[in-house]
Amino acid sequence: MLHAIGRTAVAQVQSLLRGFLQEGSCPFSTVLTVKDLVDLIRQECVETSERIFTPVVTLWTFLRQMHSDAPSCRAAVARLNATRVAPGLAPCSPLTSGYCKARQRLPATLRHRLVHLSGQRLQQQTPTAWHWHGRAVKIVDGSGGSMPDTEANQQAYPQPGSQAPGLGFPVARIVVVVSLACGAVLAATVGRIKGKQTSALMLFHDLHAHLERDDVILADRFSCSYWEVALLLGLGIDVVMRLHQRRVADFRRGQGLGHEDHVVPWTKPKQPAWMDEATYTALPATIEMRELQVRVTQRGFRTRVVLVATTLLDAKVCTKEELAGLYRARWHAELDLRAIKQTMQMDVLRCQTPAMVRKEIWGHLLVYNLIRAAMAQAALRQGVLPRQVSLQGARQTLEAFRSSLSRTSPTQREGVIQMVLSAIAQHRVGTRPDRYEPRAVKRRPKPYPLLRMPRQQARARLTQAA
Repeated sequence: MLHAIGRTAVAQVQSLLRGFLQEGSCPFSTVLTVKDLVDLIRQECVETSERIFTPVVTLWTFLRQMHSDAPSCRAAVARLNATRVAPGLAPCSPLTSGYCKARQRLPATLRHRLVHLSGQRLQQQTPTAWHWHGRAVKIVDGSGGSMPDTEANQQAYPQPGSQAPGLGFPVARIVVVVSLACGAVLAATVGRIKGKQTSALMLFHDLHAHLERDDVILADRFSCSYWEVALLLGLGIDVVMRLHQRRVADFRRGQGLGHEDHVVPWTKPKQPAWMDEATYTALPATIEMRELQVRVTQRGFRTRVVLVATTLLDAKVCTKEELAGLYRARWHAELDLRAIKQTMQMDVLRCQTPAMVRKEIWGHLLVYNLIRAAMAQAALRQGVLPRQVSLQGARQTLEAFRSSLSRTSPTQREGVIQMVLSAIAQHRVGTRPDRYEPRAVKRRPKPYPLLRMPRQQARARLTQAA
């Protein structure tokens, strides 16, 4: 049974949340509260004995590790000891074994639930003015995460088939649902990159439960299938997607709505192997789909014509130009995934086992959502949109003011918070809607040859040569 959470641990949780401006009664300042963390820890964790690394302390240390520019376990333990010494507590061992074992004990479902809770709260507090036609738009997209080449990781997340054994790295497929309005991760799942039912589309099916009626889903062409559209329509959700390359849009057919804009029926195909009979029978024989063609006139863009498919059929409510602009906003998913992987340093994962890899992913996503909550506060106060604010600028500002936010008195803290919000809002992203760049890099890599055999064999060759 979990021991009572002491005052020191609660104070650490408060300090952690203050570092993300999660304290007060303003919008976006209660995305996560101390009560949320304590209640979920009590539900998810079982403590058997007293130790320094209680679940609260372990979670606090782990999230600070994900947020830091020095994300090693050694640096995380050093930061914990610095925090313990300040109020007169004895430091723990500077070695990392105790902390690493405590991270293993912490359930992955705890961070999983915290990510979904923080994303849901952030979305619920988003002003209607940030929505599209008063509706919440959610973008679905997927990416991959590389991890250390250990036997356990290879078993759970095999490397791509194009890489020779011993020369590649295990890769996990990560599918996320992101809010277009505030950029928060609303839901996510992790799977393999090869094997049956491991595509990004199949993983997205597991996230349908996290969607809400009247949402608008924005996705790329690989999600544009009869099955996906029909299942989402059954949930009361509309879609805007790029038309799959295997579908041909013939604008001479169907109900014309304008130039290169019509409504046509899509017929239900044969039952796929992955779908059960009851679900297949419940789906309609046909669905009405609107197809429109958008011509890209900007110089420098590779794509000249984009075909969009949507269930938003009323051309008076949603014009062709509005739908074209909305689909263009799908690119924010690529930018958000790049921010999560590069800015949040999740591109190359560090953990040696599949279980810890998943915990690491959820930890990164939770910290990302908390930074997004601070960005939303700053944007709302300055009268701008959250996507006009720099994620890297917000992350660095929060990290710089972390100690000030935790140490100042309650009367002074409000002034520091205002200073932090003002600083975050000043860091804007560039306004470059028609930016284009060559797909090439100027900086040359180090002139080392590629490793074309397993490292153990290469080391053996060196000893034989000597």
